[in-house]
Amino acid sequence: MSEEHLLESEGYYSLKSAAKKMFEVVTQRLNVQTAYVTMRGKHAMTVLSSLNKEEEIVPEGFTIDYEESHCRLIINDQDHVLRTTNLMDDPLTREMEASAQLEVKGYLGVTLKDLRGNVFGTLCVMDKEEKQFTDEDIEFLQTIAAVLSHMIDLDQTHYNMGLMNVPIIPITEGVSVVPIQGIVDEERADKLMQDVLLYGKEQDIDHFVLDLSGLVVRDQFFSEMLPKLIHALQVMGINTILTGITPEVAHKEIETNVLSPHKPKTVSNLKTALSTIGFQLVERH
Repeated sequence: MSEEHLLESEGYYSLKSAAKKMFEVVTQRLNVQTAYVTMRGKHAMTVLSSLNKEEEIVPEGFTIDYEESHCRLIINDQDHVLRTTNLMDDPLTREMEASAQLEVKGYLGVTLKDLRGNVFGTLCVMDKEEKQFTDEDIEFLQTIAAVLSHMIDLDQTHYNMGLMNVPIIPITEGVSVVPIQGIVDEERADKLMQDVLLYGKEQDIDHFVLDLSGLVVRDQFFSEMLPKLIHALQVMGINTILTGITPEVAHKEIETNVLSPHKPKTVSNLKTALSTIGFQLVERH
């Protein structure tokens, strides 16, 4: 089960648009007041999109601690389903913070996954009145969730396509910065290696500053691609400086120790990186 997503919640445009169009069908078919989609974060569930036919029970942007949410019960259930006639009376949910906040009764939720099978969040419906949800209702909601899975994949694909081009920023003669952002899969890793090495040769680069502040750590990238890139640049006589190292990157290096053999210089920011090679950033007024 993955808690890691390529995009921030604001970026899932296709998912939110498709969900809004489907909520009318879902609420009518299941005869409920509210339908919504959530996204799982590291510690909380966030409502990405919602429809409240009468009063606003679940607003978009609403967040709740994961351990106190009904979504945890859905995701952790063997069948990835939670249904209850009355949240306020059900022994499993009546003491939960979410039940007290929402003050609803009828509730049905299913797990929402991406096309790789990773848990993304949940698709849920609820009502102020008691509801008896059938197995057919569960199957229907799971079918809707399966359709929304394709929207998740579409948004993530668009995001990755936007990152495919390797942004190499020239600072001064012989010095350039390479911001490494997002999740670097095998395809992006190959392109990053190819583009950086080719640019280094063609532009006669002496120093590359690799900015890792936007990197989402994945084992494959950290244990294979990054050390190879640093080593290849060193073989070409190009000095490598790492900056923007996040706590996640630092923690992974402590676990794997894959960068130490290459002894790359690490600094906290671009200004320090440039000063170590004899340049200064000067503000113009």
